[in-house]
Amino acid sequence: MSLTQNLITLIRNKPVQPADLETAAMFTLDAVATAYAGSATAVGQVLKQWAGGTELDMKRQVLLMGALTHITETDDLHRASVTHPGCVVVPAALALGEKLNSTPQQILTAILHGFEAMCRIGSAVGPTHYKVWHNTATCGPFGSAMAAASLLGLDDEQTMHALGNAGTQSSGFWQFMETSAMSKHLHAGRASESGLLAAELASHGFTGSPEILEGEKAMFTGMCADPIPENILRDASAPWQLTLTSIKPWPSCRHTHPVIDCALELHEQLNEEEISQIEIQTYQAALDVCDRPEPENEYQAKFSLYHCVAIALLDGEVTLNSFTEEAINRTDKLRHKVNIIVEEPYASNYPAAWGSSVRIITSSNRTLDASRKDCKGDPELALCKTEMQDKAVDLMMYGGMTRSAASEICDTILSLTGYNIEVILFSQFIAAINQE
Repeated sequence: MSLTQNLITLIRNKPVQPADLETAAMFTLDAVATAYAGSATAVGQVLKQWAGGTELDMKRQVLLMGALTHITETDDLHRASVTHPGCVVVPAALALGEKLNSTPQQILTAILHGFEAMCRIGSAVGPTHYKVWHNTATCGPFGSAMAAASLLGLDDEQTMHALGNAGTQSSGFWQFMETSAMSKHLHAGRASESGLLAAELASHGFTGSPEILEGEKAMFTGMCADPIPENILRDASAPWQLTLTSIKPWPSCRHTHPVIDCALELHEQLNEEEISQIEIQTYQAALDVCDRPEPENEYQAKFSLYHCVAIALLDGEVTLNSFTEEAINRTDKLRHKVNIIVEEPYASNYPAAWGSSVRIITSSNRTLDASRKDCKGDPELALCKTEMQDKAVDLMMYGGMTRSAASEICDTILSLTGYNIEVILFSQFIAAINQE
């Protein structure tokens, strides 16, 4: 059997426990809240203008929600695959689940299946792939397709065709970073839409390649210089990949989070002393993506280790307002005191662990150190339910919702447990963002 066929078998043989569904509901809330926040941004306004209300068909509405979920840099992150599964899988599952009148259990199970496919394939594309290709975009269609196949009740052969057609739509380059273009958000939206399309076509008998990953003219050959195919089926009995996914506490690239965490700790120790030097030790991928000493706009600031460590040291907090033009101007002096090096153990631990350290030398020659093996929001340092709800309410309020309405959505998604859990209707989300 092909890799995708074996992956389908692995996923469908994994037991689903009530706790897994509860965790899936938490990630659903995170994606919905993040999408609301994205709808209030300048990029979100462009997307909503394109959408023109609620007249889009379901797949284009899925594209819209997926793109909105990926704007504020507050969406989830799976470390081993370097993907953001929620912005791709959740919109497709919510939309199709509502259309089919699926039960909450079916929707949340589909989300588990989608995360599993996307994260396992993302873990197999190899580190070189990430230098040119955006893993969320290239591996995302597999996740959306797997979730949709679950809800559509596709058999294993139909699901194989769905994944084959999802994989042939894989795309998404990092080139947008050079000019801070908006393409990154399109990556998430198109990945969600493409997988849904692939599964719906498969339900009508439209075939796809069984060997879309390992074939001579397939994904690994064309897009991956150093693939790790064995990662797709490795540790079949491991916990669901969704439960191994991180939730972001701060609205910036996840590669900046360990240094933010360190800087927030050191902020409490500074006693208003002047900082003479800042040294960051991290891993190569963080430097590849976030080596931006002179961010020129909000988006570049979210991908700047220099700005993120500086704003955390200055303010003792990092919020959606920490990346404005005013904030960038305030960090100018401190950014020039930052030196970044790739260092062990962070270099070797990545991508299993995303860690970093920050060292500060003050004007009085006092040295302050902080380090993180893992980061706040990782499964090892998971956000508690209260922190999750606070984050979600803040994001939805940023998106224009009242606190009471935001709290009601949180209660709807999180208050019930196990097999009775409820999820927000997709149509409610689309209607709400178009009423603003």
